[in-house]
Amino acid sequence: MLSIDDLKFDSNGLIPAILVDDETGNVLMMAYMNRESLNISVEKKLACFWSRSRGELWLKGETSGSYMHIREIVADCDRDTLLVYVKPDGPACHLGNESCFADDVMPREQEKHERFTLCGLMELIKGRKDSPVEGSYTSYLFGKGLDKILKKIGEESTEVVIAAKNDRKEAVYEISDLVYHLLVLMAEMNIDIRDIILELASRHVIDKKVKQEKMTS
Repeated sequence: MLSIDDLKFDSNGLIPAILVDDETGNVLMMAYMNRESLNISVEKKLACFWSRSRGELWLKGETSGSYMHIREIVADCDRDTLLVYVKPDGPACHLGNESCFADDVMPREQEKHERFTLCGLMELIKGRKDSPVEGSYTSYLFGKGLDKILKKIGEESTEVVIAAKNDRKEAVYEISDLVYHLLVLMAEMNIDIRDIILELASRHVIDKKVKQEKMTS
């Protein structure tokens, strides 16, 4: 593991820090850190930067409330740039956008479309729960309640088993249906995707520790 002394700061004592949403992988913003702001970031687990224009430290979110809770900090191979993985409390951009990176310089050749993520789908599902939309199947499920959602999960699970015995393409289709209904169940029970990630991560750590113990015994 690197220490702050291993990093390469520029002639002004600064190092670029790129903030990445730990759940979605979306790039949120870029700012500069000096040794003091990096130390504060590590100590508080909140993103803190050095403002070149104001010549002072600034803790992201101190004014807006959009704190950036740090999960991990990684240096590049040259050790002169940082990736800071965060869980944001709100928009990263001062304009109120989720990310500061929104304006195309070289647009995609194909028709631009919104990037799909499971987290984005989950937010859409939660929106259908909080603000039901007439004709929406998702809103219909929430309206019918937990028993209906559980019944659908049972049905979709059976269809996955049948499809997996027949055809890969069919299995992909049915697994997608099952994942969707599991997300609906999670939203109904106020379970976040991150809760599942943390649970799986904890199992991975335990499994890795057990394997290490077996190797040394």
